[in-house]
Amino acid sequence: MESLQLDLNNPTTLAAIAAIAGLILLGLLIGFLRGRKKRALSEEAPAAPEALESDRPRIRVDEGGGPAPESTLPLQIEDLVPGPPEAPAAAAPVREGRITPPPTPPADLGAFRTGLKSTRGNLISRLAGVFRRGRELDSSILDDVEEVLITADVGVHTTERVLEALRTQMNGGQLSSPEDAWEAIREEARSILATSGQGLALGPSPTVILVVGVNGVGKTTTIGKLASRFDRQGKSLLLAAGDTFRAAAVTQLEVWGRRVGCEVIKGKDRADPGSVVFDAIQSAKDRGIDLVIADTAGRLHTKVPLMDELKKLGRTVEKASGRPADHVLLVLDATTGQNAIQQAQLFKEALPVSGIVLTKLDGTAKGGVILGIVDQHGVPIEFIGVGEKVEDLKPFATDAFLEALFESPEALAPAEEEAQSLA
Repeated sequence: MESLQLDLNNPTTLAAIAAIAGLILLGLLIGFLRGRKKRALSEEAPAAPEALESDRPRIRVDEGGGPAPESTLPLQIEDLVPGPPEAPAAAAPVREGRITPPPTPPADLGAFRTGLKSTRGNLISRLAGVFRRGRELDSSILDDVEEVLITADVGVHTTERVLEALRTQMNGGQLSSPEDAWEAIREEARSILATSGQGLALGPSPTVILVVGVNGVGKTTTIGKLASRFDRQGKSLLLAAGDTFRAAAVTQLEVWGRRVGCEVIKGKDRADPGSVVFDAIQSAKDRGIDLVIADTAGRLHTKVPLMDELKKLGRTVEKASGRPADHVLLVLDATTGQNAIQQAQLFKEALPVSGIVLTKLDGTAKGGVILGIVDQHGVPIEFIGVGEKVEDLKPFATDAFLEALFESPEALAPAEEEAQSLA
């Protein structure tokens, strides 16, 4: 047999030999690595699944310059490749039906300051002049305070109450400076308004809210803004167009109904208002509606027969729902000043007024009438109107009202600048 002769000068032969040698070396290397990995794994305790990620070796630089510690595991290719991305958190399931709005935010102090800007200029700026620095507390101060409060439409009854509180504390030595007297007036106002701004409690469905007031105070607009507020709270509503003597009032209420997305129950022109309200309550009961808000004619408070008709409407509500109206809201125009206090008295004689809505507060310097209304009639302020927008009907907040109105003399000037910038 002839011996195998390899032509080492042939390039093809050399390439074949190099390929075979490479395959042999690769096989030896793979076997060596597999054996080493098996030995290392057999010496280690199995790691908990949640610890595997943290146990992987990390590449780091030793700032001290010393050698890096040896890892118990060799560096693997998968250590250098990022793992699969984490699955995104599942979105919160969306509940069917209405979305409940977030809790009501704190009172908008800026809106209160803007709405009370004219009143603050009329009442508080003048009080600040009375309590100027360096003036002694004496009877002359009380005379000046009385003049300011009366001319700011606080009312005689409430003015006397404030003066008596000041006089008592002065005689008792509790007031030593004009600043003390200023704070005493503020605290007396807080006492007067203590029951205001508690909110409208909703009774068994349907809760019935009667909205009353004289012509031009903004009853229908107030109803629309209230409906919008309750709708945002997830309440179902019906509006009752009880002002059947004024076609424009029905049309205006229908516009608000379309905005809010609620039905308006109405009757024929000059129909009995009681029948309209009765039908609205019955419809709400049959359909499980949460709220019925009823508009009423703009009663001229000097017309006794019209006030008697309002009493009849109250009896109709009781007949339809089995109980008196849950809330009777009297809408008053702040620009009328002392006349608003007189209106409140006459409406109280017709119906059990449970709350006051004071509109147009931003357009008058007679905001002090709030104190007179609450003090004289014991009816809380529930809402105030400080503008034309839906959100400008603000739930009354005693602390925000007092902070916005009874600024300290030192803080009055910057507060006025802030209010003007917000206007």
